[in-house]
Amino acid sequence: MTQTAQTLSEQLRAQASADEPLPYRQPPHNIDAEQALLGAILVNNEALDRVSSFLKPEHFYDPLHGQIYETIGQLIHLGKQATPITLRTFFENAEPIDQSLTVPQYLGRLAVNATTIINAADYGRTIYDLAVRRQLITIGEDVVNGAYDSPVDAPPEKQIQEAESRLYSLAESGKYGKGFVSFGEALVQAVEMAGAAYERDGGLSGVSTGLIDLDKQMGGLQRSDLIVLAGRPSMGKTALATNIAWNIAKAYQDEKQTDGSTKVLNGGKVGFFSLEMSAEQLATRILSEQAEIASEKIRRGMINEDEFRRLVEVSQRMSVSPLFIDQTGGITVAQLAARSRKLKRQHGLDLLVVDYLQLLSGSSKSASAGRVQEITEITTGLKALAKELEVPVIALSQLSRAVEQRDDKRPQLSDLRESGSIEQDADVVMFVFREEYYVSRKEPPPGTPEHATWQVEMERVHGTAEVIIGKQRHGPVGTVKLSFENQFTRFGNLSHSHVNYGYDGGGE
Repeated sequence: MTQTAQTLSEQLRAQASADEPLPYRQPPHNIDAEQALLGAILVNNEALDRVSSFLKPEHFYDPLHGQIYETIGQLIHLGKQATPITLRTFFENAEPIDQSLTVPQYLGRLAVNATTIINAADYGRTIYDLAVRRQLITIGEDVVNGAYDSPVDAPPEKQIQEAESRLYSLAESGKYGKGFVSFGEALVQAVEMAGAAYERDGGLSGVSTGLIDLDKQMGGLQRSDLIVLAGRPSMGKTALATNIAWNIAKAYQDEKQTDGSTKVLNGGKVGFFSLEMSAEQLATRILSEQAEIASEKIRRGMINEDEFRRLVEVSQRMSVSPLFIDQTGGITVAQLAARSRKLKRQHGLDLLVVDYLQLLSGSSKSASAGRVQEITEITTGLKALAKELEVPVIALSQLSRAVEQRDDKRPQLSDLRESGSIEQDADVVMFVFREEYYVSRKEPPPGTPEHATWQVEMERVHGTAEVIIGKQRHGPVGTVKLSFENQFTRFGNLSHSHVNYGYDGGGE
């Protein structure tokens, strides 16, 4: 016998011979709260309305209490009264609780001992919280047992993913929606939004993008909106999304409230799902823009001492900004939603960016039904996530090659890939268009009259870009002109407003 085995054997013998019994811990529960809640509902069925949105039969520790709660709910939903008398027929053949107490008698005692329905919601929340704790214990035990007994060929990463998934599901299980709100409450929220816009610089009701003319056209990025930003390759859609994300993150300011909560005064915390580029490539883009050093020079190390010092100074200032990057490729929209919820719980969240939509995948069921069905699931999931987290979601999207076949290369809604669901689910659809990109590729031979005309055309379009708002549920469509510095991949404000405030097709 090895020394380790001998030591373990001695410990087991010593434990077995100990006079004191092994400690036994019961799972957390509160039978009194369960009895009080059931009694309150039996006395006044309206008490069920206070807990039915979050409390389920499986949350009760005592199985009999869960059966009683479920039967009560079924009766009430059928428009019948739930009392000890009406419940009697469902439990006449149930096994007695003990020799002197049948279940129908127990129902009567629950009703007799009930005091008031005022605390029904508190009783329900207590039962629910204890049920969550029991589920946490179960997950913890499964993780421990799985780690001990897992097969050799089962990687630990898979167990970690399963544990994370179960914990995320448990964390979100109590969110059943807010239900109906009165029109008066909705009006109060609308007036508060208008008041906040009135007090904020620029009169914006949403989060400022940092681009003045774009903010004027959209009123900022609105909470719960799904904003699709589309463009052909090399138009700069990733650059624009990165610029907006960074502008919002670097402007972040908050204020602690008396109740301990945090109020965002300006900017916001940003989550960026970079499904195509690595976090390092994304950071290099932003660093290039802020330090005003071409990203090509940064990547190749072609910088002098002064430029390197500027890079270090800028990176130190940037490092404290609340911009969080997830560079995992090939994730599903469900995984993206779970990670976004986790980010909001741990750090807070005011904007979500997905680069880009077509790199997400849906469930295996939607994938087998075809790409159009899968894209429908993705856009529907992103819109639902925006509403759930109450943050704007910017999803980048590719455009079809139909743009290249037209003389006017400006994109339109029909150019969206799988455009049906994207156009339908999006609150805002924006297109990035740089005419300079197309004009520069039509350069005639130097010295010809055509070349002189081409140079005039290049001067007209050089350093500018257009953001075409093709759809906006709560505002006008139109075109916003921005400056674009290609070497820094930076969009900015033009010196004068070039916004075409067209109202054709705005709103729904």
